[in-house]
Amino acid sequence: MYVYGPPSLFLSCGSEGGCVSLPTYVSTLESITFFFFLRSSLVFISLTTFFLSFSGSYLFLFSCFSSLSLSLSLSLYLSLFISLLLFLPSLLIVFLLLSFLPLSFFHSSRIYLSLSPFFFFSSCRFAGKTTQMTQYIAEAGLIGSGQMIGCTQPRRVAAISVAKRVAEEYGCRVGQEVGYNIRFEDCTSPDTIIKYMTDGMLLREALMDSSLKRYSVVMLDEAHERTISTDVLFGLLKACCRQRSDFKLIVTSATLDAEKFSNYFFNSHIFTIPGRTFPVEILYTKEPEADYVEAALITVLQIHLCEPPGDILLFLTGQEEIDTACQTLHERMQKLESTNPPPLIILPVYSALPSEMQTMIFDPPPPGCRKCVVATNIAEASLTIDGIYFVVDPGFAKMKMYNPKTGMDSLVVAPISQANARQRAGRAGRTGPGKCYRLYTEQAYRCEMLPTAVPEIQRTNLENTVLLLKAMGVNDMLNFDFMDPPPVQTLINALESLYELGALDDEGLLTRLGRKMAEFPMEPQLSKMLLTSVDLKCSDEIITIVSMLSVQNVFYRPKDKQAMSDQKKSCFHQPEGDHVTYLEIYRAWQRNRFSNSWCYENFVQSRALRRAQDVRKQLITIMDRYKLDVISAGKDYNRIRRCICAGYFRHACRVDPQEGYRTLVDHTQVFLHPSSALYNRHPEWIIYHELVLTTREYLRDCCTIEPQWLVEVAPKLFKLADQQRLSRRKMRERIEPLYDRFAEPNAWRLSKRRG
Repeated sequence: MYVYGPPSLFLSCGSEGGCVSLPTYVSTLESITFFFFLRSSLVFISLTTFFLSFSGSYLFLFSCFSSLSLSLSLSLYLSLFISLLLFLPSLLIVFLLLSFLPLSFFHSSRIYLSLSPFFFFSSCRFAGKTTQMTQYIAEAGLIGSGQMIGCTQPRRVAAISVAKRVAEEYGCRVGQEVGYNIRFEDCTSPDTIIKYMTDGMLLREALMDSSLKRYSVVMLDEAHERTISTDVLFGLLKACCRQRSDFKLIVTSATLDAEKFSNYFFNSHIFTIPGRTFPVEILYTKEPEADYVEAALITVLQIHLCEPPGDILLFLTGQEEIDTACQTLHERMQKLESTNPPPLIILPVYSALPSEMQTMIFDPPPPGCRKCVVATNIAEASLTIDGIYFVVDPGFAKMKMYNPKTGMDSLVVAPISQANARQRAGRAGRTGPGKCYRLYTEQAYRCEMLPTAVPEIQRTNLENTVLLLKAMGVNDMLNFDFMDPPPVQTLINALESLYELGALDDEGLLTRLGRKMAEFPMEPQLSKMLLTSVDLKCSDEIITIVSMLSVQNVFYRPKDKQAMSDQKKSCFHQPEGDHVTYLEIYRAWQRNRFSNSWCYENFVQSRALRRAQDVRKQLITIMDRYKLDVISAGKDYNRIRRCICAGYFRHACRVDPQEGYRTLVDHTQVFLHPSSALYNRHPEWIIYHELVLTTREYLRDCCTIEPQWLVEVAPKLFKLADQQRLSRRKMRERIEPLYDRFAEPNAWRLSKRRG
């Protein structure tokens, strides 16, 4: 057990040289240092004023009152009163300066933005960099005519919440001077000058305009997350700094290898902004926990019943786990009602949650209540929740992993890094001294966890990234200016996959189909499905299916009504698979006029369907923009299944005679997820959308196919087998008769057919 102390106030400067002369930075540092000196000087002047005024007034009054034979106590009180009158104004000024966000001391130092194309800010937690820096830039008048300030966030929840906060401070409505842009949702206007967006959306804008002429300043926030989009933006924006003299790039982070970034970005100088944090006591378990979810729920209840007031933040891995944990906590609190415990407000947070539900976590609980926020790693840095005094950290997160040998993506629950653990603990130190309960041993933290997380670009599939770079004219993938280059085999696999999809030609250059695929903000397989659906005249249904695939957990399953929920869900199951099942759910909701009561009766999450409805509208807008027809196929599910096969032919599987299925590409044994509509049907040929690795390798969102479709949609990968040539398996299974020289030829055969 040890304690995190508040970080010391310091400003560090990197090595000399770089793209900006040293005097520029000296003047900047002098300007910044002035504010620290001013704050310290005011404290000293205030105290000096008090003592001088007290002693001077006391001596003056003592000499006057002694001649009048008045008491010394009266002169003492009057001296104290006069001193306080002189002392209070200066004390008030110091108090106001100390109460500002640390970043506010940099407000008047505008030289650093006007003279340099790039700056890196290494900031402690809660310094106000995300909300304040964009406003300071706007006030400094560094925005050109018709331009704006762009600030990227790694997650859409953070982009929305920060935009709302900044709009409130700026004195406008969201979408006016301050707006946000996430996938399938654009809340900006021609008046917008500060724009928060996901890093993927800025990458999309770079596809249309590589020099980003709409932006005068771009701020890459939370750079330590190292998402794929952020890493690609590093290279693109670095080139933009060289091309445009009027362009400014700011990279900010809470925990990051600052020197590494300085070396990558022109050996630039590093500015470290102090933060406002309180000590956090770290508590470890003595032994590893077998069931971290159960241990986390027990810890939350112990905190609620035994610890002083203060809200709780619990980190879990995903939506399904969070929903189950919230339901279990609610049930256990109901069982404790006889003991009259204080109320506990349980609030989930994950990226698929609607915006109106996400904002509830920022509301303070009513008096006498405690708030428990159950979140994914989105709450590590992207969201700042006031009032958190207790953090429960099981030490796991769900992340996408790509195996370049098999070419398969999978969602894996994996241990977090030491940097992530420190980020989580720091959430408890914003409002006051807090505690972090780590549900793992100190030995595991020090010896088993990586110091920092592996960048996403080195552990995930790069098909979408390579397609975007090709669309931007970057053809030499191996020599692109990555900060951390991805594995060569992963790049080769991405190029092969895009070639098989028809997005690249024999020379690795972008085809017309590939250019169209790059226009859609989704993975290449889904965009290939959409474009194929236009030719097969079933685009209306494919748009609906793609929209439903973009949301998570369409059904919910309350513990007290599991049987009824399963029965209702089975009514929607289609023999063609999960994709057609999603289509029928949306159609049924549409027939019932998008009714919430219908969703409640059928155990369907209305917020998931409304999100799918929004995505569907955006996709139709994109189809209209490129003059692609939206045509319905009615009940012709074969055309729909052929479209799915055209995008996901690499995910084809065949039933294994022994157990489960075998993938056709690498012959990996996989299993249908129990939630699939095909779970008890066991069709021979299927295609899956997602592979989830838990206790087994489960296939989610599966669809039946005909094997000949694979040859038609992917002739570069599949071909028809020679009917005259037996496979090795068939050779092994072939009946070999025993030789009997006394029997007639073919007498051993059971059928009447001979020869």
